[in-house]
Amino acid sequence: MTMNTILIAAVIAGGLALLRWLRPAWFWLCLGLPLAAARVLIRYGSVMEACGLTVPPSRMRLAVARATRTEVPSSRVPRIIRLTPTRTGLVLRIKMRPGQDAFDFIASSDRLRHSFKMQGVTGREVKAGVVELRMTGYDVLKRVQMPAKTETKTLRIPVSLREDGAIHYRDYREVPHSLNIGATQSGKSVYQRRLVSELAPQPVALVGIDCKNGVELAPLARRFSALACNPDDALGLLDGLLDRMEVIYEIIRREQRISSDVPDAEITADIWGLPEHLQPTPVVLLVDEVAELALFASKKEEKRRDAIVTALVRLAQLGRAAGIYVEICGQRFGADLGNGITLLRSQLTGRVSHRVNDEASARMVFGDISPDAMGATVQIPTDRPGTAVAAESSGGWVLTRTPYTTLRQAVNTCNRHADLTPELPELADWRPDLRISLVKTAPADELMSRAA
Repeated sequence: MTMNTILIAAVIAGGLALLRWLRPAWFWLCLGLPLAAARVLIRYGSVMEACGLTVPPSRMRLAVARATRTEVPSSRVPRIIRLTPTRTGLVLRIKMRPGQDAFDFIASSDRLRHSFKMQGVTGREVKAGVVELRMTGYDVLKRVQMPAKTETKTLRIPVSLREDGAIHYRDYREVPHSLNIGATQSGKSVYQRRLVSELAPQPVALVGIDCKNGVELAPLARRFSALACNPDDALGLLDGLLDRMEVIYEIIRREQRISSDVPDAEITADIWGLPEHLQPTPVVLLVDEVAELALFASKKEEKRRDAIVTALVRLAQLGRAAGIYVEICGQRFGADLGNGITLLRSQLTGRVSHRVNDEASARMVFGDISPDAMGATVQIPTDRPGTAVAAESSGGWVLTRTPYTTLRQAVNTCNRHADLTPELPELADWRPDLRISLVKTAPADELMSRAA
């Protein structure tokens, strides 16, 4: 082998390695996909038999074999309907044989993953007699790269990538209220920035409560219609949202006009059935670190705390029809935060949990809907911030990871769409102050010494 041949081979190998690192989807489509498809088609019959996913021959075939003294027919393999390539793997749709169940394929997903040498395999039943195996060819959560094209619409935004390569959407009209918890440095704040960045270009009002003196949400204030940075302001802001909700309900009730001559399509019980000129702007309320709203140290603070929790419960119970959606974030969210927290949690259909420090925290989120999701949460590694388990009250769950979004990127997005920020008269007192201070800030140690 000449030196030139060795040099060319080294350059090609280096180029493929670089392509695999920078553009794993391109590497998969160019090289990994043809090899994986051939491997699946060649090994399909033997793998199905080894995994116990075949059925014995029919009685008719056995009777014919005995009558003709021929070889006993082999077990029947489920038939492949379609093999579809994707940017992250393959989708194999299979027609099951009589007597088979989709659960058999789902339970064998780990054995199928090893047999086909794929990164991951997940199964689901498409319809009676048809099961779909979605296989990923590489670790899509190692370096998250969202597809260029997404099916985004009002209040439906792409927030993360699922382990099977599909996009995980946050649909506020389908799942109005959600809970997002996670330990420090778990990626919870990045998930929140992603929500704000994707909602910023849409015709919605963003309202925030950040009791860490606004350090998380204040930089994004140009796109927020209202922002509270302490519990006292939070209570006033929530009362303003309740007043807005009551006014919207009066509009809906006035426009219903239920009578025999009104078409069914014009009868509505929420803002989306109102005439376009009467539809109020939908509001997304983001609460950062909910525990700061629930803790108290005196009788006065306890009364304020009870009022805040009551207002949040009312918004979670009644806000959907008025176009008010609640997104609550925190490190813990359980009964140890006091009265009303469990009731509030029961109204939060969507559940997202990043890495937590103990099983009790995972149980607070998923214990009442999906024990399997609870087990997956405590297994999230510390070296993959942004990885989370997303579940709903139906019991289904999926592992996702949010693409890293810096605070600067989120700030730039909010500033670019600041002209879309609607004015909410009910929340005018909590409109963020966008004036920039030119006073040079003293070091923290100096400020503390002055206070002492």
